[in-house]
Amino acid sequence: MQVGDLIKAFQDSRGGGRMGVVVKLFEKKIWRTDKLGIRVEWDKIDPEPVASVLIDNKILTIPLIDLEVVREV
Repeated sequence: MQVGDLIKAFQDSRGGGRMGVVVKLFEKKIWRTDKLGIRVEWDKIDPEPVASVLIDNKILTIPLIDLEVVREV
């Protein structure tokens, strides 16, 4: 994945989702409460790759694992 790629995010069970464009790639710590619980301990996790994505005139930060590349630059 690279800046400028067209991606699909927020997929539903039928494979649909919202389209967007990657504007920035970086790493960020993300606490996943569904796997790690509600007590946040930042020192116990490593940063993971994320993207700033332009969707519906808004910039959203989304983990790469939750994105699907539709068309590469």
